[in-house]
Amino acid sequence: MPSTDLKAYMADNPGAVIEDVARERKVTPRAVIEALPSAMMRIGGGEHFAAVMQDIAEWGEVTLIVHTDDAIFEFTGPIPAGEIGRGYFNLMQPKGLHGHLRHERCAAVAFVERPFMGKTSAFVAFVNADGGIMFKVFVGRDETRALRGDQLARFRQLADRTAAAAAA
Repeated sequence: MPSTDLKAYMADNPGAVIEDVARERKVTPRAVIEALPSAMMRIGGGEHFAAVMQDIAEWGEVTLIVHTDDAIFEFTGPIPAGEIGRGYFNLMQPKGLHGHLRHERCAAVAFVERPFMGKTSAFVAFVNADGGIMFKVFVGRDETRALRGDQLARFRQLADRTAAAAAA
């Protein structure tokens, strides 16, 4: 459970970079996400990894971000469908974004909708067993830089289903 101090900090600074707050406060990124105001965050279990990824594969162009201590990688485009095989969730396309994800290390799927750099943002964070963020998938933006309404609706429906399953 996040400390009261961290909850107060995130209430005052909901757009803070999660990884920076985690490093500065010596907590996991998961603790930072869980410290966000409850209206900005919902979380479900990691067993939903494949179902969430399959749903996202139908959204169209999104931005996937991998944030490490050494780099921030961003990919903008559609997320390919995947399937589980040989211990990985395999993204099934030969070009563009492809690879093999250790889905069994996913302990939680967080749905975060918050202000960031003066705009509303919405993303799905796949959280590993250590409390770190494996990667995030952001709802795409339209030509006016507003969140795409169709994707935001899918994001919220997916959050409802995933968080409800965790609460059951």
